[in-house]
Amino acid sequence: MFPDMTRRDRTKLGQEMGRHMGRTLFEIYHCAEFHTQHQKFRASGPGLDALRAAQAAGKGAIIVSGHFGQWEAVRAAIKMYGLESGAVYRPHKNRHYERRIRAGIEAGGKPILATGHVGTRALVRHLRAGGIIAILLDEKYAEGVPLPFLGHDALTSLSAAQLALKYDLPMIPAYGIRIDDGDAFRVDFEAPIPHSDSITMTRAFNDSLSSRIMAHPAQWYWMLRRWDGQ
Repeated sequence: MFPDMTRRDRTKLGQEMGRHMGRTLFEIYHCAEFHTQHQKFRASGPGLDALRAAQAAGKGAIIVSGHFGQWEAVRAAIKMYGLESGAVYRPHKNRHYERRIRAGIEAGGKPILATGHVGTRALVRHLRAGGIIAILLDEKYAEGVPLPFLGHDALTSLSAAQLALKYDLPMIPAYGIRIDDGDAFRVDFEAPIPHSDSITMTRAFNDSLSSRIMAHPAQWYWMLRRWDGQ
């Protein structure tokens, strides 16, 4: 991804990524407390206004992000405005980790929906009832479509865009970027991705997240098996 980066810089990047990821997991484990620390969150952007407008009209919304910065900061910022966002998550095989991480995510807002057919049906009901859902779209999806991500094709789920189109909902990219040595967060709500078709919209999100990662590479979880051959 960074062919000209020296070995020393690669090592430094890996160390910084590990430090950020450790803090992120600790914050998620203690998400109930994390969400009350309003002084840490500085939220702005046109997507925030679009989200509030959708809720005022009784409509749901889809927040799309990635394993970048502190993604729970996005839901914490939403909660600051008196709203609540559920989330989609992938269950983990390690039972101890699964129990801790699920409890943390649930403390940040409900419903928490596992990937799969049962979770998808519940997700549709939640959105049609006017709910907000947050989805992390940067994991490899075996049944997805190869779309450019950081300059290389990656199998990507089209589900968020398909739901946004089918139910006429805003699809809003949002990111919780660590600032002030990681102790605070700039939560950027980008403008909703214009409705067109699911591939074009998902590609637009991939471009959005890629841009954020290139600007702050140490804040993305590089250990994800995102591309074929990893």
